[in-house]
Amino acid sequence: MPRAARLALAIAGVLFGCAEDPNGGFNPGADSGVPPVNPSVPSVPDGPVIPVGPPMKGLHVVGNHIENSDGLTVRLHGANRSGSEYQCAHNAGIFDGPATLASIQVMASWKINAVRIPLNETCWLGINGLSADFSGDNYKQAIVAFVNLFHRYNIVPILDLHWAAPGTTVADRLQPMPDADHAAAFWTDVATTFAADDGVVFELFNEPFPDRNRDSAAGWLCWRDGCNANQSVPSGQPAKMYQAAGMQALVDAIRATGSKHLLLLGGLQYSNALSQWMAYAPVDAEANLGAAWHVYNFNGCGNAGCWDGVPATLAATVPIVMTEFGENSCTSTFIGSLLQWGEAHGVGYLAWTWNAWGTCVPPTPPATQGGRPWALIGDFATGTPNGGYGQGYHDHLAGL
Repeated sequence: MPRAARLALAIAGVLFGCAEDPNGGFNPGADSGVPPVNPSVPSVPDGPVIPVGPPMKGLHVVGNHIENSDGLTVRLHGANRSGSEYQCAHNAGIFDGPATLASIQVMASWKINAVRIPLNETCWLGINGLSADFSGDNYKQAIVAFVNLFHRYNIVPILDLHWAAPGTTVADRLQPMPDADHAAAFWTDVATTFAADDGVVFELFNEPFPDRNRDSAAGWLCWRDGCNANQSVPSGQPAKMYQAAGMQALVDAIRATGSKHLLLLGGLQYSNALSQWMAYAPVDAEANLGAAWHVYNFNGCGNAGCWDGVPATLAATVPIVMTEFGENSCTSTFIGSLLQWGEAHGVGYLAWTWNAWGTCVPPTPPATQGGRPWALIGDFATGTPNGGYGQGYHDHLAGL
């Protein structure tokens, strides 16, 4: 998601969407108090379960694209399903909205074949004082059950480490990098949990922004090898530093479990900068890495002139999946151009976000941030497109 909004604003119901984190912190929408649904008891949709495509097993990199175990090229196009990164951190539940088979059937009606499920490190590991109702084994079991429901529709779940935190801090906001204290243990446990499921994709960290959000050699070294990083803290608290884990350490932790899963790695500047991705890519014995890319209309690399540079060059060599993209104008002019470019370059894409956070509201001019622009749908029951943004993406997918 673009830069995290402050918790106080989110609780007050105000979306403080910023250039790097479109969702905001706790809940960028309206109601954060949706009771958690027990996904182990799925609702039954009307009619049979009709998969959106072929089985998505054995996902692996071949050249600059992804294939399944049958050797068929896989193009991922879908949406994020926000909630599991923030609800648990505030002991408010696990999901924001239903986690049922019926709700997934609605997603399938949009021709979605991939869904990104944001994870919270503290909640998964069950540490730092969170309620056991929404963390540890209960959190894991809910995520596993949700993943299994998506598999029934042959929809690829992408699990990403969205929020992490060092030491005894609860992960309640985006940090510049994953933490050395817990991130390797998190990915070791996630990879072990899904050891028998090679239809799941892992995105190692949501939106890195080390070296004060600069696209620099120091930033890329930290991205790969770790560094001492500035910790994001609530407003008014003193500055802190923490030891960040690099992507190489996380790849190694996952592979040490025997995992062969496809791994996606976002670049710098909140995953918008890919300038040195190839030069600093971690060593992977499985050679099963792809690039994650986040693109919004307000990003630095947010126009065709930039896309035709580094991203196009990288896409010719490595699979790229836009695991987040969006437009905060409540129209689809920008995403129309972006998706056309993505189709021409074989790039996958997942919109931010399949949530029902109220009517689309763009920023109030002359501001370029704020508003409430990110919900693709008006409600979970019907999946009615929300505003021009939701309608434009719905119509694009319908035309595939």
